Amino acid sequence: MDTKVEQIQLNDNARSEVDILEVMEMIPHRQPFLMIDRVEDIVVRQSATGIKNVTINEPFFLGHFPVRPVMPGVLIVEAMAQTAAVLVVETLGEEALGKLVYFMTVDNARFRKPVVPGDQLKLHVTIQRNRGNVWKFNGEAKVGDVTVAEGTFSAMIMDS
Repeated sequence: MDTKVEQIQLNDNARSEVDILEVMEMIPHRQPFLMIDRVEDIVVRQSATGIKNVTINEPFFLGHFPVRPVMPGVLIVEAMAQTAAVLVVETLGEEALGKLVYFMTVDNARFRKPVVPGDQLKLHVTIQRNRGNVWKFNGEAKVGDVTVAEGTFSAMIMDS
């Protein structure tokens, strides 16, 4: 039985850091839903670290919670997913042009400590596997050396 395996051209010219302007070229998210400020430590086909500087000016703090502002856990997961999307686009290079990375699943999400204004989130994502256009990741969010959230999630890359 002869099976054909599709080879995706991977980007060997990846950068180790992507600033906010490049992030906005790579993913379609914009304020107030752009949850990362930059991505660093990019290792194509492997991992990346997103950076989110959490400020009191975030629109979600108006209602979550006015007396004690806490970043919603679902937005921490979204920040991990956006970091993963940048990693996928950087890994695929030109193959990613005209495509979007769609969030599919979240598994085993755990929220360990509140994230508050003044914190800097470091969002470590690692590719667990890639099959065709579906990618699965492990994610861990840290403030300093303390893990504040973690989980496994998957995404699909599709034509926009």
